[in-house]
Amino acid sequence: MRIRTIGTAALALALAAPGCASKSDVEAVQATQKDILAKVEQIAKDQATLLSKVNAPAAAARPQVDPNKVYDIPVADTAIRGPKDAPVTITMFSDFQCPFCQQAIPMVDDVLKAYPKDVRFMMKQFPLRQIHPNAEPAAEAAIAAQRQGKFWEMHDELYKAGRNLSPDTIKGIAEKIGLDMKKFEADRNSPEVKKQIDAELELGQKVDVRGTPSLFINGKVVQNRSVDGMKAQIDEALKAKKG
Repeated sequence: MRIRTIGTAALALALAAPGCASKSDVEAVQATQKDILAKVEQIAKDQATLLSKVNAPAAAARPQVDPNKVYDIPVADTAIRGPKDAPVTITMFSDFQCPFCQQAIPMVDDVLKAYPKDVRFMMKQFPLRQIHPNAEPAAEAAIAAQRQGKFWEMHDELYKAGRNLSPDTIKGIAEKIGLDMKKFEADRNSPEVKKQIDAELELGQKVDVRGTPSLFINGKVVQNRSVDGMKAQIDEALKAKKG
């Protein structure tokens, strides 16, 4: 490596003292040698640190999620789609501006249709604030709509809008689904709504959510994100409940 070459050359220079010189010259050379040797030692330490980082296993930086771990994900204030007493719950931590979340919704709908009595769905807000500036306003709008009993109407229309979630778009959706606009604006800007979003973000972090969409079935991470994969996991959950 280049660092090693530099270190070797510097060491050779440090040890190459002149055969004949005055006392002051010798002292100057000795001082230079000490300085160079100190720098060589620091280079060696930096090189060792660099090599340890390069050779470290990638998995060490990001531990894998245990597929059998069951996370505690309470309903709390979250809206429910499907039977409220269903034995199986699908939870999705979602961002309204995330295109992959938008693609996941039809899959979840298909699963709900296949288990009309046994499965319910709840969506937790997980707006990616740093990259999706319109996700949090959309989340606020959904929770504000929930306070008028129309969370899922707002939810569906927000996803239909795709990534075009401008303030005018959100206001137009609220009017379209028949919300009381004065109450809607007051609720979406209320500290209670912001507190719920913060709480769901914090919950997501506790259950190892690393991106959106993150799906769970009865608290276990969905490993196979397909209709068939989710059905298999639901069947396993139902069997466990009956057992």
